[in-house]
Amino acid sequence: MDDPLLVLVHSPLTGAQAWGPAAEALRSLGHVVATLDLGPAFAGDGPYFPAAAALAAAGLREYAMHESAVLIAHSGAGALLPAIAEAVPRTAAAVFVDALLPHPGQSWFDSAPKELGDHLRQVAAGGRLPKWSDWFPPEAIEELLPDVDQREAFTAALPRIPLAYFEETAPHAPAWPPGPCAYLRLSEAYRAQAAEAVAKGWPVTELPADHLAIYTQPEQTVRILSALLRELV
Repeated sequence: MDDPLLVLVHSPLTGAQAWGPAAEALRSLGHVVATLDLGPAFAGDGPYFPAAAALAAAGLREYAMHESAVLIAHSGAGALLPAIAEAVPRTAAAVFVDALLPHPGQSWFDSAPKELGDHLRQVAAGGRLPKWSDWFPPEAIEELLPDVDQREAFTAALPRIPLAYFEETAPHAPAWPPGPCAYLRLSEAYRAQAAEAVAKGWPVTELPADHLAIYTQPEQTVRILSALLRELV
């Protein structure tokens, strides 16, 4: 595979901003990068998986000259990759960066700890969840984003996602996976997903950092990610 298009897929909870610094760092290494903005897919009433996949396909039309693409998901975006790969037939590989693995036939609530699911149902208002930063004590977000200006800018841009998205069953994707897959673990919270990737026989790399390292430590994260990509493509 020659010079594939790298498609950065953001978690619905963080928005496209999370990939911004890493996208620039990847471009500085010579990669061709497309950063999707799936926010509008979560503005309506759903179903959300096909809406996100259709938006991704539309957003990549300007990159039609690239014959192959690698989907790179962060955090909750991992669950969206099978639907996106189905909508983007030139997908040739996928990388999960501190990300959920696909859960076809299950909802997010089915795959999440019951205590967290119960809590989120309780705090939802108007059919939408609080911003992701409000799921945790303030000190947890301060640890992830120690720079005050950076933290304020990041949290101000966080969306409020419909509760219905977390209740929606992820569709089955018969053609998944589209090719080789790999995993980059950044935080302890995703150790189980990384272990599952190992069990699947995927290349797995660990960078002792934190969940938002793609935003706060982009150069270091991208060096590791670029090396992992070379194992796939």
